[in-house]
Amino acid sequence: MSGALAVPAGFAHKAARREARIIGVSVWLTLIAGFGLTALIYAPVTWLGVLSISGDPLSGLPGSFTLHWYASLFTDTRWLDPLIVSIEVAAIVSVLCMVSATLVGRALPRMKRGRGLMMTAFLLPLIVPGVVVGIDIFIFYRMFFSIKMGVWSIALVHFVWAFPFALIGMLVVSSRFDARLLEAAADLGASPWRRFWDIERPLLSSGVATAGMFGFLLSLTELPRSIFVAAHTQTLPLFTWAETMSRGSHVSLIYCLNSLIAVVSVALSVLSVWLLGRRLKS
Repeated sequence: MSGALAVPAGFAHKAARREARIIGVSVWLTLIAGFGLTALIYAPVTWLGVLSISGDPLSGLPGSFTLHWYASLFTDTRWLDPLIVSIEVAAIVSVLCMVSATLVGRALPRMKRGRGLMMTAFLLPLIVPGVVVGIDIFIFYRMFFSIKMGVWSIALVHFVWAFPFALIGMLVVSSRFDARLLEAAADLGASPWRRFWDIERPLLSSGVATAGMFGFLLSLTELPRSIFVAAHTQTLPLFTWAETMSRGSHVSLIYCLNSLIAVVSVALSVLSVWLLGRRLKS
């Protein structure tokens, strides 16, 4: 009898060991794939930063490290005006994203019908090519609303691009919101504004901040959609693109300026993820 029971136990032990090996291999393959994809994303950015402090960056190989190019960058200040325009546009887009993502992000989780359809409509700009969006806004809004191409047209096209990301960041927080808190506050006599300000606002603050950061960051680095609606207005990405396409080799602008933009972009992205993670843990 004991021998008959030992056979299934042995098979179970072998099966458990085989499953453990499969899980271990899967974990290693996942780690390798994750590190590989991360390297594909960040290796060029890191290499750009290394070349920005190299003596001859146009060779593509680091060496003779120097800060000369950064000194030249702050001597040649042609990029300051485009930077100011980019910050102004990014600030407008950031505020629009915070307000709109808060309004829509609060309403979507409470909808009983049509939630999927509305969500699809809000996220569609993610799959529409940027060139198509730029041309459409240039033709439609200029023809029917006589919108003058410039700062506001750039802000509009940037908002169309950034809003889905801002909404996703807000939904991560608002979908976990307990509506019973508002019902309890209403039973205690709190007005709609008081319920929003005292209960919803603190709990949704990380989502609002994330929406604003997404709007600011995506606007600050946006290029393909801006080309068609900028007219004579020049943002920083448009300026660096024009300098890159020109025949002159403006090393300080191409390498150093883009390295600084990359550092700011990564810092804001990490801050956004940290804010969302902190809210999910609380």
